[in-house]
Amino acid sequence: MGRWLVGGLVVILVIAVAVIGWAISINNQLVRLDQSVGASWANVQNVYQRRADLIPNLVETVKGFATQEREVLTEVTEARSRATSVQLSPEALNDPKAMQRFEAAQQQLSGALSRLLVVVERYPDLKSNQNFLALQTQLEGTENRIAVERRRYNETVRDYNTRLALFPGSVVGRLAGFQPKTFFEATPDAATPPRVKF
Repeated sequence: MGRWLVGGLVVILVIAVAVIGWAISINNQLVRLDQSVGASWANVQNVYQRRADLIPNLVETVKGFATQEREVLTEVTEARSRATSVQLSPEALNDPKAMQRFEAAQQQLSGALSRLLVVVERYPDLKSNQNFLALQTQLEGTENRIAVERRRYNETVRDYNTRLALFPGSVVGRLAGFQPKTFFEATPDAATPPRVKF
């Protein structure tokens, strides 16, 4: 009888160790995916910051040619200030409302930039200015980078959220306190292309 008891305890111990090892493995996968989401988010913020850093030079270049366009220049400067003041930490990526505030600030800046670039049409000398052309090229490149990094971020969030939703990740994730992350989503007016001509 004693051997059966010891054998049963060994089996229970082996099963317990296997279950704990399994849970640790799942937890580690979720931690890696969570870190990937954070890194991907840092890349998104980096390209948005690059855009924000280009704007003062763009505004100064336009200001030299279009002094009567103060309202548009002020609007761009204020939108840049609002956009850079809304920051999201990786922990806030669980909050859809925080993501919406961030995206709204970035959309306001995009709209102000579009209006600024429409103003440029009135100034042929500005459109041929080398500084403006270089800034315009950098800004276009940055907008492309933003799109790429947002796509990569959404892919990373998809992988994380999928792992978190599938069994056994859902059990381990719930016990460990992991929360789904928020995707970047298109704004309601995203289907309407901006009208900007150079």
